[in-house]
Amino acid sequence: MLQKLEILNYNTTKNKRIDKITLTYEVFGRPMHSAPVVLVNHALTGNSTVCGDHGWWNGLIGKGKCIDTNVYTIMSFNIPGNGYNHNDEYLYHDYKIFNARDIAAIFAKGLQLLEINSLHAVIGGSVGGGIAWELAALKPKLIKNLIPVATDWKSSDWLRANCLVQEQILLNSHNPVHDARLHAMLIYRSPNSLKQKFNRTYNVEKNVFNIESWLLHHGKKLDDRFTLPAYKQLNHILANIDIVSGRDGFLEVIKPIESKIFIVSVDSDMFFTLDEDLITYQEIKKVKQTVEHRIINSIHGHDAFLIEFEQLSGLLADVF
Repeated sequence: MLQKLEILNYNTTKNKRIDKITLTYEVFGRPMHSAPVVLVNHALTGNSTVCGDHGWWNGLIGKGKCIDTNVYTIMSFNIPGNGYNHNDEYLYHDYKIFNARDIAAIFAKGLQLLEINSLHAVIGGSVGGGIAWELAALKPKLIKNLIPVATDWKSSDWLRANCLVQEQILLNSHNPVHDARLHAMLIYRSPNSLKQKFNRTYNVEKNVFNIESWLLHHGKKLDDRFTLPAYKQLNHILANIDIVSGRDGFLEVIKPIESKIFIVSVDSDMFFTLDEDLITYQEIKKVKQTVEHRIINSIHGHDAFLIEFEQLSGLLADVF
């Protein structure tokens, strides 16, 4: 069931005042304040429905699964403006109103209102993982286990470049959500993944190659359920993950974080690359030993964090 909080008088990192933000969330598993809490941050086109009917992470979260709803209280906030339950009222005039740090700060205020002072874990994939990094930097004592998956603490030049292409499609296309999704699918998957799936096969009935049919299907599917303001805003947040902005430096930000850190990469990820995560891991090791780097082996690219549930569950079994 979708629940609501009101965040009042929020000043963004750009010093813009918002009188009221409606923060929606869902809770699964054990009742609030009866078990350790796991916060799950959704990805760009995701939402707070992380398990159960239509749950986008059902392979990882549920009864008897890695993140067991019999053991934990699992909660997930909707990023304000993601369009879930029409929560995009802030965005029609300025889709750049929030960056990733703002979203982390809003989540932190939500947790405070719910009187949650400790989290067993925060886990998030892609932009959700970037927000998890930002939350850990803002609240270094809050999280016992920080699990950023297929993500990094920063938006790299490569990621920003792709987000710029996405933004230009969203601003200029006659069918913006549909067309942006076509480009996005190519950076979410890998050449080998598409070769394995299609191998140049042709759909005689539709008179197109199957890769083309698949892309057009995903474009229409997202266009049917996701709004243009939400896509523009989430893409902007994705392009603006940076826990060191306005601070002294990466290691200075990392040192106070008390969490055990489990960086999970995908070896074929062409979006948040394995190489960048290796650099992050090696840098953190300079100042703390409570960090581990675990790797999903997959041909499926960035989207492997939504596909390789068996591997991901195995990699995180000791945390949960």
